Amino acid sequence: MTKPVDDPTAERLAAALRCATVSTDDPADADTAAFDRLDAHLEQSFPLVHAQLELERFGYSRLYRWPGSEPDRVAAILLAHQDVVPADHPQRWTHPPFAGVVDDEFIWGRGAIDDKSRVVAILEAVESALAAGVRPRHTVYLAFGHDEEVFGGDGAERMAERLRRAGVRADLLLDEGGVITEGVADGVRQPVATVMLGEKGYATVRLSVTEVGGHSSMPGRQTAVGRIARAVSRIQDHPMPLRLTPVIADMLARLRQVMPAPRRRLLGFVGVVAPLITRVLAARPTTEAMVRTTTAPTVIRGGVKANVLPQHAEALVNFRILPGDSVDSVLEHCRKVVRDNGIHLELVGMSSEPSSTTGPGPAFDVIADVARAIVPGIAVTTGLVPGATDSRHYDDLAGTRCNFAPIVLNERDLASIHGTDERLSRVNYARLIEFNRRLIDHFAAATTSAVQTSGVDA
Repeated sequence: MTKPVDDPTAERLAAALRCATVSTDDPADADTAAFDRLDAHLEQSFPLVHAQLELERFGYSRLYRWPGSEPDRVAAILLAHQDVVPADHPQRWTHPPFAGVVDDEFIWGRGAIDDKSRVVAILEAVESALAAGVRPRHTVYLAFGHDEEVFGGDGAERMAERLRRAGVRADLLLDEGGVITEGVADGVRQPVATVMLGEKGYATVRLSVTEVGGHSSMPGRQTAVGRIARAVSRIQDHPMPLRLTPVIADMLARLRQVMPAPRRRLLGFVGVVAPLITRVLAARPTTEAMVRTTTAPTVIRGGVKANVLPQHAEALVNFRILPGDSVDSVLEHCRKVVRDNGIHLELVGMSSEPSSTTGPGPAFDVIADVARAIVPGIAVTTGLVPGATDSRHYDDLAGTRCNFAPIVLNERDLASIHGTDERLSRVNYARLIEFNRRLIDHFAAATTSAVQTSGVDA
């Protein structure tokens, strides 16, 4: 049984989750009424934000400017997105995916983790700061996209271009991606906060073939379905090479400090034993993505009836591209391993190159210090976002890019993102609000020299 809501911050997030702002590949199919309801809810819930910050709209995306007392310098661009993916099999959910239920422990609903919680938490923090008379020393932007789940072409891409034209260059770009995990980092007992410093690229390759067709009683030596199946098998059986990138080497060096002694000794020679380390990481899907451009056959089509040889067959294979590889190198790799000139290969849909990666730097130290203050006893490391986020559109607009939220998730929680029973604990949501409020207080207090030399007092 759920109990009456006694936490207004949890209820404001739950009300946002009740707006089924599902992204669609064709904008004409979007439920605009749901986005309208979310608009109205945000503006009603955060009156000071909407009275004191400048707001520019890009469709349903929202770009806020909070001028600092020294407005020509930009402290941060804080990103989040309002849209969500559909909820498959809603009957399997503990609570309906768009009911926005709050119980003693959790706030339930699609978007609770990805990513409405961050939209509303940032606004909670800014509203609180405004009520307390806090003003940042340097300008802060909030950029809330409405189509991140379908690559952000009408939202984040337009907002980023607007900032680019205005000559904006921030000290920090902060978006979704990294979290604090429990029991996920092998051999590490304490919770690990992974502050991502970049993200992998994205590409989908379509393989297609045309054959004569005919009756299945007289097949030729090759059929369209057989050739496509063989080509997909070759691509999957010959993945792109393992490689230890500088970001992942840094991640392992930081984790080494909290690992058992045998692993500490092994990682002390990371440069020498890099091939061994990459093979160990490649043994699990969750860590293989750190050291390889991943290969995922996702769709195969061909044929309409059991006794008819199809004239056409095709397959889609999705790649998440490690820095150092590229969209072109993925396509060339596919051609090399398929070894069938009759198979046509082409890129389909949106693709993106791996992002540039910034060094940890002073802004990273600020994020790490605030995270440690909110969740004591964590280990903090770096990493790469394996998926795609809106921040790739802002790649050149900040000195340091971080993808992180200080929420503590286990494997079940991680599986609920884009899955069943997405939920966020009320404790985690309180952490998220506090994290953003502490960042704002830092932006208000920091001088140029403080940003360059220090973080937040933990």
